[in-house]
Amino acid sequence: MKIGIDASRANRDFKTGTEWYSYYLINNLIEIDKENKYILYTDKPFSENFLNDLNLEKNKHVKVKVLKWPFKFFWTLGRLSLEMIISRPDVLFVPAHVMPLFFPRKSITTIHDIAFVRDECLYNKDVVDFNSGLIKKIVRILISIFTRGKCRLKSSDYLNWSTKFALKRVKKIISVSNFTKKEILSHYKIKEDKISVVYNGFIDSLYKKIDNQEEIKNVLFSYGLNNPYFLYVGRIEKKKNISLLIKAFSLYKEKNKNSEEKLILVGNIGFGYDEIKYMISEYDLFNDIVMLGWIDEKDMPYIFSGAKAFVFPSLYEGFGIPILQAMACGVPVIASDIDVLREVGGDSPLFFNPRDENDLCSKMELVIKDEEMTKKMVSNGFARSKNFSWRKCAEETLREIKSL
Repeated sequence: MKIGIDASRANRDFKTGTEWYSYYLINNLIEIDKENKYILYTDKPFSENFLNDLNLEKNKHVKVKVLKWPFKFFWTLGRLSLEMIISRPDVLFVPAHVMPLFFPRKSITTIHDIAFVRDECLYNKDVVDFNSGLIKKIVRILISIFTRGKCRLKSSDYLNWSTKFALKRVKKIISVSNFTKKEILSHYKIKEDKISVVYNGFIDSLYKKIDNQEEIKNVLFSYGLNNPYFLYVGRIEKKKNISLLIKAFSLYKEKNKNSEEKLILVGNIGFGYDEIKYMISEYDLFNDIVMLGWIDEKDMPYIFSGAKAFVFPSLYEGFGIPILQAMACGVPVIASDIDVLREVGGDSPLFFNPRDENDLCSKMELVIKDEEMTKKMVSNGFARSKNFSWRKCAEETLREIKSL
């Protein structure tokens, strides 16, 4: 069987959730499945690191196909659609919700979340950033053509249209959690047996407890970190509820005048970043909040291991990989009390009301002061994290692909 995979997201230079999902799932799929042939479609040549991991000299059953496209947008709807007309595989797997306009009857896609349905205002920016009015007009025409007039320039419109298109047309849908499956069923008319839940994973060979304190100290020093700290990892944007985290941290500093803890934010900036910067200024926390931006993943276990606690304040998630990474590194997790994080974290995290900064502040204090409780959280976290891995995710995904 010839399996085609959209590998464009896995080939991004700066990866977050969906991109890492694509990257590690592809690597594990081609490692465990030597029977089928794989075609990896990409919009640009693979990075050296990606090629090294793919090890094409060894994995002769894998072929990379670079599909050139003159625009910086709509590669999937345009160029990948054209490829599906010219030379389609037996099965197409797209590890995200945007499908090409044309694809094989046996196709499968992954829906990570439908947060844009819950809070449309967080997705009201344009699909593409425009440098000129002419480009904007061209894009508007392209969107109208591709979507048959059903979508405008706003991201929320595009996300809704592309999700509906995928859900209606593909043979099988993978949801990354039972929560996301329920969300899909509650908002879209689709048969329940069309959706299979396959949990995300994490790199269990990388994210593990580091006992060498000198190594941790050296990595932290390279980032200018030498104080105890609370840690957040994810996009720095409004929908991640960073504003509440800042309010809670400000309360923590007020109530604990002599505390040395800082708040470290790791991740790329996104929609609502200006508001976050304003809040840091408003609460006079420039010296206490450090934004490190995107960090090379090899350093992340050290960043996790140096934290007093990992705080995940999201109002909405499709899964929540960072809490697995934190638990595997032996870090206590303080997480939003939302269904999906309870599904992923089990009884390991300390949960708080994601709309109450006082509740979060009290949980931060509790983790710092109650050593016995913290030890139990860490122990439970280790045990919970062992239920997840990218290999397990790939094995279950391959099972779904073969079921087509």
